[in-house]
Amino acid sequence: MPLYRNGKRRIWPPIRFGIGVFFHLLRHGRRYDRVHTASFPFFSLLAAAVLRPIGRFTIAVDWLGVWSRGYWDEYLGRLGAVGWCIQRLCAKVSQTAYSFSALHRSRLSEIGLESFAVLLTGLDTSGNYRSQSEAATPATIVYAGRFIPEKRLSLLIDALAVAMERHPALRATLFGQGPDHAAISAKIARLGLSEWIALPGFVDQSVVEDGMAGATAIVQPSARESYGMGVVEASARGVPVVVVVGPDNAAVELVEPGDNGFVAADDTPAALAEPIMACDRGGPALRAATREWYARNQTRLSIEASTERVLADAAAAFQS
Repeated sequence: MPLYRNGKRRIWPPIRFGIGVFFHLLRHGRRYDRVHTASFPFFSLLAAAVLRPIGRFTIAVDWLGVWSRGYWDEYLGRLGAVGWCIQRLCAKVSQTAYSFSALHRSRLSEIGLESFAVLLTGLDTSGNYRSQSEAATPATIVYAGRFIPEKRLSLLIDALAVAMERHPALRATLFGQGPDHAAISAKIARLGLSEWIALPGFVDQSVVEDGMAGATAIVQPSARESYGMGVVEASARGVPVVVVVGPDNAAVELVEPGDNGFVAADDTPAALAEPIMACDRGGPALRAATREWYARNQTRLSIEASTERVLADAAAAFQS
């Protein structure tokens, strides 16, 4: 079943999933002491809430992200109000809520969560990333991800143009595909940067790994990140990361300027170009600082740390 249409999530698959959860819990709900679900796609959480009186289970919910009303309207147009109301309804369900950023924990309280969400800080499943002591030559900026509007690849191209004007030897590789790929490719050609910015598309994971391990910096210009897994993965490789401050970007919470990267002060090309150049100037010392930052934070960033907290909460609930 296709999950996307025109680059956006279709509505029917989450409804169908919610119906499946409803009938499963209707038949088997009494077998569970606790139902732990993700908040999205919402209908599964609502199904659990409806059947809780029958199954007599408690509910725990992972809230990886909480969309703002503005983003709902941007994403769904006139139906944005419906999505916003469903999200608020889910927040009002009696639950043990878990959030993965201070931004979204705060938003949960704002939309009606009765209790304060537990803040989990780890989603990293493996620290075994390839790391090397020095960046590849020539200095190369790397992006890896989808080519969609909210990732703001156009902004990155403009920032790279500014940085490359100051540092002609700088190169960039943008891994990935998506609806914006053709437009980004055309923009690179229009700016005369085709020899400096490579667009390899989807390639073997080993190629991406090599590119990321040797990057001068990994840049994530995204307007919206629910957590910032890319920051963790970059830091584990000893590669500094650049993100952009914004009201929907929780990834900035994982960047300590000068320790594992930098945060662009706003979403203008000049503002993004500056931290890109700062990573280049930082050289081996910044890469060493990034590896040290990850070593200090590896435990709290691990999925094991989050799982231990969730299991401890569940055990405490059973004993009460």
